[in-house]
Amino acid sequence: MIMKEEINSPKHYTAGGIEAIDYMRAKSTPEEFMGFLKLTALKYLSRSGYKESALKDFKKCRWYLDVLIKEVEESQDNK
Repeated sequence: MIMKEEINSPKHYTAGGIEAIDYMRAKSTPEEFMGFLKLTALKYLSRSGYKESALKDFKKCRWYLDVLIKEVEESQDNK
């Protein structure tokens, strides 16, 4: 069974007191951040079945897509 923390908030992503994704958002433009999310989702989808667990990769892909969707929705709401 894949633990939710392994997908949503792995311990190694919060080293230093800030979630890595939050730091990346703060240090990039909205366009850069959305590109990062899109490419990272593609990475996990493309490698599924070749490393560790395909299911884990699919869940990670979905996580990044969900964040991307939220970013796109928020950017549209602010127009």
